[in-house]
Amino acid sequence: MTAFRYQAARADGAVVKGVLDATSGPEAAAVLSGRGLMPLKVEPEARASPRRLFGPSTRSLATVIEGLSALVGAGVPLEHALRVAQRAAPATLREALGRVATRVREGSSLGAALAAEDGLFPGVTIGLVRAGERGVGLDAGLAQAAAQLDAQAETGARIRAALAYPMILALVGTLSVGLIVLFVVPRFAGLLADLGQALPPATRLLLAASQMARDWGLVIAAVTGVGAIAGGRFIAERRAAWHAWLLGLPLVGSIRHAVATARAARALGALLGTGTPALAALAVAAEAAGDEAVAARLGRARDRVAEGAGLAAALEATAGFPPGTLQLVAIGEGSGRLPALLARAAELEERDAERRLKTLVTYLEPALILAFAGLVAFVAAALLQAVYALRPM
Repeated sequence: MTAFRYQAARADGAVVKGVLDATSGPEAAAVLSGRGLMPLKVEPEARASPRRLFGPSTRSLATVIEGLSALVGAGVPLEHALRVAQRAAPATLREALGRVATRVREGSSLGAALAAEDGLFPGVTIGLVRAGERGVGLDAGLAQAAAQLDAQAETGARIRAALAYPMILALVGTLSVGLIVLFVVPRFAGLLADLGQALPPATRLLLAASQMARDWGLVIAAVTGVGAIAGGRFIAERRAAWHAWLLGLPLVGSIRHAVATARAARALGALLGTGTPALAALAVAAEAAGDEAVAARLGRARDRVAEGAGLAAALEATAGFPPGTLQLVAIGEGSGRLPALLARAAELEERDAERRLKTLVTYLEPALILAFAGLVAFVAAALLQAVYALRPM
């Protein structure tokens, strides 16, 4: 569905403006005609939301959506509920919620108003809100969207907690080695130069590395920064290929597939549970996966479902989900409990991803310790060799 901004004439000649959801311009015009309005101008709404350097956290989005669900469920009009949520929302969301409230006042549905914020709200959130608007109730759709966001935030927090120690270790180790090379080694270099004696090869290598770091450090850092930016842009332009390559890596690939599967399965189960058609639910689930390679597989599975294949068979043919999740999908199709089993599969995949991530960290931590210990040992050995090689003057 797309949000269309319109101008239309009423029977008394007055011109009204607003926003409505439709799949195309002609459909939007037909909806207006069905309301007794004469369409004058119908065009897709321009998404002029400002660029955001740092968007709101998933946790803050979940809090806002949960608050909206409570207000709507209590019978508060939607526009007023949005204004209340705007006052309580963090700064990164206030302006966006104000624009959403304005669109709702002009006649837009909440789902279309959220979608017009150009990626600020996740696709699965918008899909669940639209599902609530279509039949299960807006408060129920908002409640499920909040639960989805909260589960995603919890998963992200566990992943960050698992990676915190290796990242701190890498940072501290890098700073320590940098201080030794830039400040400690040059002092020894001055003392050894005054003696005017031949130095061992390891000491000469260390002194050369230290001198290069002091002379060309800023240039190397600038070149590295430019290379990182260029590499980031290159990857962004070829995101699907990059994600496919990551998915093929031995341990990292299985973690990424498990995390993407958990997101997609939870979104798919929530949408199917609200009565959303399977094809629309698969489209939103692919967007919620967060991995272009997995999303492409789910897109191919959607095409097979559109041709008449069963969901489990389509996902198995395209390797969209891992084998364990596929078994639960097949059981769910046969028993009529697909939404519940998809939610269970999401939990299992999250646990599997966390377990694999802990395994990776278990190997990463000693590897970092050994690497930095090796560097410090090399520096110490090079300096001690120079000291022991000194001959009495």
